[in-house]
Amino acid sequence: MSGRRYKAVEFTFYCWWKQQTDDMQNTVKQLVNEGRLEFVNGGWCMSDEATTHYSAVIDQMTMGLRFLNDTFGHCGRPRVAWHIDPFGHAREHASMFAQMGYDGFFFGRLDYQDRNRRMVAREQEMLWRASESLTPPMADLFTGILPNGYNPPEGFCWDQSCDDPPIRDDPDLEDYNVDDVVTRFLHIAHGQALVYKTNHIIMTMGSDFQYENANLWYKNLDKLIRYVNQMQSNGSEVNVLYSTPSCYLQELHRANLTWPLKGDDFFPYADSAHDFWTGYFTSRPALKRYERISNSYLQTCKQLEVLGGPISRKGPFGAGDSETLKKAMAVAQHHDAVSGTEKQHVANDYARKLANGWAHCQVLVSNTLSSLSGSSAPRVYCEHLNISVCPLTETSKKFSVNVYNPLARPVSWPVRLPVNGTAYSISDAKGKAVDSQVVPVSQATAAVRQGRGYAVNELLFQVQAPPLGYSTYSVSLLQNGPPSPPSPLPRAPKAVQNKFLRVTFDPETGLLSSLSNLETQQTVKLSQNFYWYNASDGNNSESIQMSGAYIFRPNTSTPFIISKTAKIETLQNSVVQEVRQWFSPWVSQVVRLYTDSRALELEWTVGPVPIGDDLGKEVISRLDSSINSSGVFYTDSNGREVLQRRKDYRPTWNLRQSEPIAGNYYPINSRAYIKDDKDQLTVVTDRSQGGGSIQDGSLEIMLHRRLLYDDVRGVGEPLNETSDIYPEGLVVRGRHLLSLSPPATAADTHRPLAQEVVLQPLITFTDGELHPSTRLEFSGLQAVLPPAVHLLTVSQWDQDTVLLRLEHQYQASESKEHSQPVTVNLQKLFSTLDVLGVSEMNLSANQWKDEMTRLDWKAESGEKPLPKRGGDPSVWEVNLKPMEIRTFLLRVRQR
Repeated sequence: MSGRRYKAVEFTFYCWWKQQTDDMQNTVKQLVNEGRLEFVNGGWCMSDEATTHYSAVIDQMTMGLRFLNDTFGHCGRPRVAWHIDPFGHAREHASMFAQMGYDGFFFGRLDYQDRNRRMVAREQEMLWRASESLTPPMADLFTGILPNGYNPPEGFCWDQSCDDPPIRDDPDLEDYNVDDVVTRFLHIAHGQALVYKTNHIIMTMGSDFQYENANLWYKNLDKLIRYVNQMQSNGSEVNVLYSTPSCYLQELHRANLTWPLKGDDFFPYADSAHDFWTGYFTSRPALKRYERISNSYLQTCKQLEVLGGPISRKGPFGAGDSETLKKAMAVAQHHDAVSGTEKQHVANDYARKLANGWAHCQVLVSNTLSSLSGSSAPRVYCEHLNISVCPLTETSKKFSVNVYNPLARPVSWPVRLPVNGTAYSISDAKGKAVDSQVVPVSQATAAVRQGRGYAVNELLFQVQAPPLGYSTYSVSLLQNGPPSPPSPLPRAPKAVQNKFLRVTFDPETGLLSSLSNLETQQTVKLSQNFYWYNASDGNNSESIQMSGAYIFRPNTSTPFIISKTAKIETLQNSVVQEVRQWFSPWVSQVVRLYTDSRALELEWTVGPVPIGDDLGKEVISRLDSSINSSGVFYTDSNGREVLQRRKDYRPTWNLRQSEPIAGNYYPINSRAYIKDDKDQLTVVTDRSQGGGSIQDGSLEIMLHRRLLYDDVRGVGEPLNETSDIYPEGLVVRGRHLLSLSPPATAADTHRPLAQEVVLQPLITFTDGELHPSTRLEFSGLQAVLPPAVHLLTVSQWDQDTVLLRLEHQYQASESKEHSQPVTVNLQKLFSTLDVLGVSEMNLSANQWKDEMTRLDWKAESGEKPLPKRGGDPSVWEVNLKPMEIRTFLLRVRQR
């Protein structure tokens, strides 16, 4: 029994641990110290890799690894990353794992064609070079593919829920089976050895929902080990032992071999010719958006906890905390959470946990803003502004708007508030009048409110907020009365434009026809429309794969157009120009150009998706342009580095394409673009979505999915979302932000734009007149950070310490202006904190950086290791190179 080993992976262990007695906890600690219980991965969950944003992944890993550090010390620190279930694997995840100090990474799922090739070539273990910007081996990660996913070899499942017979080793029994078991096992072991590179092989024992009876498992495994090893006396070369992932990895390292190098990722994933797991890139789009908003809420909450000090957690509005939302966000990163691949009641529970976490944070935010501003007025949070619902602004004649900016640079942000007046006066923090306009609520918005809110108008104005700070705007009603109706035009306007962009429309169809960048004097033909793919339903045949929560399987390669024309209304004023398009009773869009914006906003509203024809539908927005993209487009990896995608192509094997649409879909976490030598069209998304470039010059993004059948991958119910508010089917609204630039300078626009969408300003309200002594503006920084630097994390760690992450947000060679090293002085960072000491940590903040050591691996290319990075100018001044994230623990004192 002393040789038995076990591994634990995610936060379910934490749930179990909390319920144990002191004696049991001490026993577990002893097992950890002896190396018999090993933690692998160690995050709060095993995150999805396609639909998660890197900032949320880093947060959830930090939370889980901190618990292990605090509870078990050095012996509890995982050395191996372990993603046996996620449905494809992102390069950015590998980069993050490397920077967290992991020696290696094992996963279970990859494309069936890729696996077949790797088995023949014995390349199921490799060195993954996970960044084109970071100097190797900073983002290099040894990566291995497990032989059976997360399952035992066939015939060797011994849980109470398994059907395989136990080992019966009494020779007097008729069902004695030791010889048969040993023979089968040796056959499997020899077969596995043929497709791996060393004489060490790994077998996983246990499975999904099949590790409920440890006694059954260990009793049979003990026998298996004993009887297989006895065969060595007869010349067998197979030796079986209990092991752990890190022990296996150590033996691979000791083999001192060279390993094949991989530079792309493992998307898309298919488990057979017509079964591409590319539907979940979009599944449950409302939950995906809510998770992304919740991440923005959490970063704001953590920042204000630091800026406010102890009063943030216990102040005039009660006891607040960030921990509840941290845990809710952490578990929402699970590969069956934000992925959209859970049952409906589970999705509801994830959303409920996020809402509860934000309620806890609201108290903290109110306490801090009260302390910083000197105003004790209650704060109101309006979470349905996207459908023009906010009871305070709809009824109040005088109120203030507080705009908190979580970015480390000033932002300009359009505010749209539901109101019932027709004229308002607005003043900024310095008392200066702000231009504003009142426009009628759109028919689409009025329809989706379903009785919530009764505003007939929207008040529009542009706000500016300082870095890591807030600005306050005062709003007063000037005039009541009926709204001025928009102009319904039989034809679309010829163009809308500001000083940066010009957009033209086809007067016959009402659709976009071109986009111009007036600064660079470039123009592309550009049309946009909505389509739907008819989801395969199997025609009642069990042999045909159906679309479901995981799988995208259209039954034709040609999507159905929703309407060839759009009905049009236009609004043009000093703040915004809008073209409101109606395509059908369930699809509408607003093409919106704000006065000072370099991006064109497409605000789409889709749903309820009709199913009266018994057809499941997968709805896309498609952009068709004159750009000569040559079958190539680009997508981000978890919101960071961008990868090239080529139609009907994989960089590491000769693809036999069997699904021309689904097999060309990739995850889009925050942006995608197409380009040629002259023009780059970039789309920034407000949530994770799936998309592809099926035709040259085209970019399509899936917005919504409503399906009538299960895809038989584990959910057990169709992806057919309804709710109490939308009993006829879910209505989803979102934004795509389009920019047109020369390729050499495109990142200068899309990098800051994507960060603004991910970390959007938090808008809160107070009713009535503010006290004259109220502080109307505040910045938590002494100065604006350089444009290349993103303030990724500001979070209270302990009573006198703050966790800080600084990120260079540009890739190498991406921007002539910004893809350069940059220096930040940590002592000159915060306006409310004195920084007394600094210690650098690894990315997940569970090791001191100077103590982090990783196994060195040699690539088959035979390249020499590159020199290590240069030092910092001083202990307080830190250098950041392109795509580098540096993590610090600051010892601080509140000023």
